[in-house]
Amino acid sequence: MSKVPGKLERLPAKPEWAKKISGLREQLKLNQTDFGHKLNSSAMAVSRWERGAQEPPSHSYIELGNLAGDPLCWYLWGRAGLRSEDVMKVMPKMQKRLRQSHTQDFEIVTAGSGARKLAKKQQLIAIPLLEIVAASPGERGDDVPFLHDAPVDSMIAAPREWCPNPSSTSCLRVRGQSMAPTIGDGYIVAVDSSQTDRSKLDGKIVIAWKKDKGLTVSYFRRYDHTETLQPENPQYESITLGHKNDKWKLIAKVLWWIGKAP
Repeated sequence: MSKVPGKLERLPAKPEWAKKISGLREQLKLNQTDFGHKLNSSAMAVSRWERGAQEPPSHSYIELGNLAGDPLCWYLWGRAGLRSEDVMKVMPKMQKRLRQSHTQDFEIVTAGSGARKLAKKQQLIAIPLLEIVAASPGERGDDVPFLHDAPVDSMIAAPREWCPNPSSTSCLRVRGQSMAPTIGDGYIVAVDSSQTDRSKLDGKIVIAWKKDKGLTVSYFRRYDHTETLQPENPQYESITLGHKNDKWKLIAKVLWWIGKAP
């Protein structure tokens, strides 16, 4: 079809999600570089989102919801797969209050939101459940040295006081029985990737990573100049750290865990 002389072609309309993202950035009075920095993304990625050329991945939608707050957070979290109904399933005692959550005494935020002080609101944190598995010693976990890079499977809601550093909090599944009976096969653990200082982790349950072993969940113990990863189940052997070529890294502290009752 020939073009009508002098008549401009109509550009395709931007998708709603692109308008929401550009509107949020303008509301926050941030340029694309600073906005991207808050989302662990580049200015180029932000530009693609705002033009509607590429939709953000789920973990970026979670962080966008974090920045937005109520009510826009629900739209953005919805693009990542989180629904208010999901939160009610996880926290059934909160159902009645959540249905009235757009009242003054209750608020849901997301992991990644950083510190926000509220005078009279009780908070839940929406934590991403990652599509990765940490194995107990004797099993092989996923080879993901940086939790932030892992894809998001779904969301879990938890009280704000359970998550001291929301921006560094995520959840992942456990495989194996070497941490039983405390943490069983199929349990979900919540972890804080900002807590990796070995001097503060003695006796704590941690997530460690080594390339040929993948992610591992275990107790971290220090004895004089020796550091070890110790399973709870005595049928499994401990792992001694600190050898020249072991290359184990502690990437997160386990905060709490959930699992089905037997």
